[in-house]
Amino acid sequence: QVQLVESGGGSVQAGGSLRLSCAASRRFPSTYTMGWFRQAPGKEREFVSSMLLSGASTRYAESVEGRFTISRDDAKNTVYLQMDSLKPEDTAVYYCAGNSGFFYDTRAPVAYWGQGTQVTVSS
Repeated sequence: QVQLVESGGGSVQAGGSLRLSCAASRRFPSTYTMGWFRQAPGKEREFVSSMLLSGASTRYAESVEGRFTISRDDAKNTVYLQMDSLKPEDTAVYYCAGNSGFFYDTRAPVAYWGQGTQVTVSS
């Protein structure tokens, strides 16, 4: 069973930056996808960003396009989410996700989940 462990959450003021990390307990094949979802209080979990581990494709939710950047370090089995120009509406628990198929929206099936890391953006 694969484990995904997130880190890097915290509290920042609007306009600030955070970088989330997600370390997988083993290396996924390049055909797998890793990415991020988030869930704000009282709202459903929503897709944020994903990356096909071959590097062939990345996707972003419209709400974060141009502000967030997903990247990976294959040597560390780690995926990152660089979050810049943060807004109060980015406040949520961020979950790392992994799947054998490509996912790029909220309804996509995901096989592996991390435990979540809290991001709080104050105005």
